[in-house]
Amino acid sequence: MKIRFLFVIFFGAMALVACRGNKPKPKKQTWSDAHSVDFNQEVNEREQLQIKLFLAHYTSLKMTQTESGLRYMIYQSSGKGPLAQSGQQATIRVRVERLNGAICYETPANETETLVIDKSEKESGIHEALKLMRVGDKAKLILPSYLAHGLLGDRLTIPPQAVLYFDLSLIDLK
Repeated sequence: MKIRFLFVIFFGAMALVACRGNKPKPKKQTWSDAHSVDFNQEVNEREQLQIKLFLAHYTSLKMTQTESGLRYMIYQSSGKGPLAQSGQQATIRVRVERLNGAICYETPANETETLVIDKSEKESGIHEALKLMRVGDKAKLILPSYLAHGLLGDRLTIPPQAVLYFDLSLIDLK
C-alpha cells in the first residue's frame, strides 16, 4: 500500500515537472518610438471623434479650430483694446467641464484668478486662447487632452486623457 502511494506521488510529480518543462518564454516587448506615435494617434483620433460628436449635439457652438487643435468661440466681444500678449498678467474667470457636463472647476462667484500668459502652469490651451482675446471678451473653448491635463489628468477631478470644455472670461490685463 505504501509503495503504491509512493509510486503515485512520484509519477504524479514527474508528470507535473514534465508538463512545465519546455514552454518558450514570452518575449519581453520594449516600448519604442513607433509605439508612442501609434498610441498618440489613437488617443487623438478618439478625442477628435468625441469633440465632433459634442459639436454635432451643440449646434449653436460655431467654433474655430487653431493649428494646435484648440477650438474656440468668442461669444461676447468687447471689441476694445489690443489682443492679450505673452508675458502680460491676465485676470480671468473660468469654468471647466468635461464633455459629459461634469464640472471640474469653477472660479468662485465674485472672485478672479491671475496668471502670466505663457509663463504659468495653467493649461497650454488657456494661454493660446487668451492671446486671441481682448479685455472684456468671453469665450467657449474645447481643449483636447494634450492642450489640457494630458495623459494623467489632474489626479483630482479631471481624469486621464480628458477633453475639456471651458468658459473663459478675460477680466483685465496688466
